[in-house]
Amino acid sequence: MLYELRIYTIYEGRMDAIQDRFKEHTFRIFTRLGMKVVNFWIDATGQNKIYYVMEYEDMAQRQSLWEQFKKDIEWIQVKRNSEENGGLIVEKIDEYFMNQAEFFRLGN
Repeated sequence: MLYELRIYTIYEGRMDAIQDRFKEHTFRIFTRLGMKVVNFWIDATGQNKIYYVMEYEDMAQRQSLWEQFKKDIEWIQVKRNSEENGGLIVEKIDEYFMNQAEFFRLGN
């Protein structure tokens, strides 16, 4: 398995907008496209950041799924609508790709 940690830096005053977009639309679109979110966090120190981890079979599947997502008609409309009145939401996205260490297993 391949895991991707995605860290979004959110523009000031737009945290509610990103949370609403994920809660009301993005997770559902991900599910429809077969994209798996392992977990999702909001920064605990007050930074305008969200963090989430996605799981893929491999990098080829990851690339394919994200290409589908970017071209998805519903996603394009949701993004446009969510940015219509308040402007851009996401300032920066950092992506980190990881494989689970063979010597680590949950429950140890």
